[in-house]
Amino acid sequence: MQRYSRNVKTLSAEENDSLKNFKVCVIGCGGLGGYIVEELGRLGIGFITAVDGDVFDESNLNRQLLSAMDNLGCSKASAAEGRMKRVNPLVTVMPIQQRLDKDNGMGIINGHDVIIDALDNIESRLVLEELAGKAGIPLVHGAIAGWYGQVTTVFPGDGTLSRLYPYEANYGIERELGNPSFTPAMVASIQVAEAVKILIKRGDILRKKILVINLLNQEFEVIEL
Repeated sequence: MQRYSRNVKTLSAEENDSLKNFKVCVIGCGGLGGYIVEELGRLGIGFITAVDGDVFDESNLNRQLLSAMDNLGCSKASAAEGRMKRVNPLVTVMPIQQRLDKDNGMGIINGHDVIIDALDNIESRLVLEELAGKAGIPLVHGAIAGWYGQVTTVFPGDGTLSRLYPYEANYGIERELGNPSFTPAMVASIQVAEAVKILIKRGDILRKKILVINLLNQEFEVIEL
């Protein structure tokens, strides 16, 4: 198909064709999540669940791909669905206008091939890791703050996020450092690459490792966990 012709050579024709059969759950449709949904859909992932209980406000306009002046006050999850209808109508996006928690989480994530963490708080990330482990689904984690970001891939039983965040807290240092436009775009792209490698079962993934990114000094380091 002409739409996906530029995927081929990076992906084999068979790998490219297989993407339409996968289901990916994106938890959070803000700074990271908007780019993640965009890239998954342009690649041709067949089914994307977009989960976010929040609405856009003016402070989102500096970095959130799905935000615009004409949708302030509107659902982020619904914006993900609307965006993909314009970009790639071959992809189904199911918006869920809820915040993931211990009560609704299992029902949301069950049946997916990969979950991508685009959340903005530590407590919810730890809940998501626990639920993903119980459901037996790989989880790709990403976090951003100012010039900095991190990505790791968590398989059931790894407990990586519990080691990275050994205590429950509402938010990390992004509240102090802010988030510009370029950091979420880069971290989201790495998360999508990790998800694709999991799906096609090819390449080295960041399992039991964390990629730490410092864009201020252009430092990229993979740390074994």
